[in-house]
Amino acid sequence: MGHRLDDASAPARLAAPDEGIGRDELALATRNHGLPLEALRYDVTPPGLHYVLTHYDIPYVPDDTQWQLTVGGLVRRPLRLTPADLRAFPQVTTRVTLECAGNGRALLTPRPVSQPWLVEAVGTADWTGVALRLLLERAGVEPGAVDVVFTGADHGVERGVEQDYQRALPIGTATGTEPEVLVAYAMNGAPLPPQHGRPLRLVVPGWYGMAHVKWLREVTVADTAFEGFQQSVAYRLRQHPGDAGEPVTRIVPRALLVPPGFPDFMSRTRVVRPGPVPLEGRAWSGQAPVTRVEVSADAGQTWQETELVPDAGHRWAWRHWHSTWTATPGEHTLTARATDADGHTQPLDQPWNRGGFAVNLVQRVPVLCLD
Repeated sequence: MGHRLDDASAPARLAAPDEGIGRDELALATRNHGLPLEALRYDVTPPGLHYVLTHYDIPYVPDDTQWQLTVGGLVRRPLRLTPADLRAFPQVTTRVTLECAGNGRALLTPRPVSQPWLVEAVGTADWTGVALRLLLERAGVEPGAVDVVFTGADHGVERGVEQDYQRALPIGTATGTEPEVLVAYAMNGAPLPPQHGRPLRLVVPGWYGMAHVKWLREVTVADTAFEGFQQSVAYRLRQHPGDAGEPVTRIVPRALLVPPGFPDFMSRTRVVRPGPVPLEGRAWSGQAPVTRVEVSADAGQTWQETELVPDAGHRWAWRHWHSTWTATPGEHTLTARATDADGHTQPLDQPWNRGGFAVNLVQRVPVLCLD
């Protein structure tokens, strides 16, 4: 009897009631890591603290590799570009907050079985590269273009489908200027680290991380909508397996709090002493600028508005906020929520979806104030 890819690749499923994190999820969690919440204090996240989500293997790219990026499909002048060629284009640096589309998945009930993120799948970096629109202008996009497809060098199997990692953007997004999509070759002023896409990656400000294709090797302009696995099967907001679902695109608002005081090793419960306690954190949205962040010390029954620090022109990066809480002896639950200029705000009770995507349930931080 022959063997098939299905023998190595399980279908999507939901955790059974009271089912704990399994070995498959634990294996994913050891490969992928979130941002330690105390690192929210950095305006720009050091690369080793920035969240990582890798679908398959991290491609090995030795220093002497002759990497080429092809730009083809529905274009008049197909291109083959090395990283050195890309550096000859005008250089752009944009500060962008990236968040995994599955951030918060492990907080849902029932829990979608996948990378078990809590709230830490986020980071902010200064990405340097060339505007994608300039490459497409050089190639000469033909009339009738619909999608631009991006192919990475990472290869694997998912739900029985063998594939290179591929995603697409509408032609209007790919050629737009607000935001301006980048083909990036540097992170925080240094060459991309291997886990962040060395030597080239896509950066799509305001979109969830699945759109930021790493180890980028092909850009293909297409005259039809892309229907690859990561576009039409994965990253859809569904209630049932048979739903067509809505695509996951832009990041919904979120605020995160730097847990105050000091932690218990296992539970991460925070311990503070009575009196004024500084609170601070970050907030972001890919839909519209964040305009308000509120905090609560009673699990969301009452709220106090915080002070938002100006974004200093970094529209696509998180904003710093701060406040002061007067702690009293006892157990408390600190909560933070963000609201953006379009009126989108974080829910106290999260609407459920089968993939655990675009979850922005308010963060809850248990705190014990000593007598």
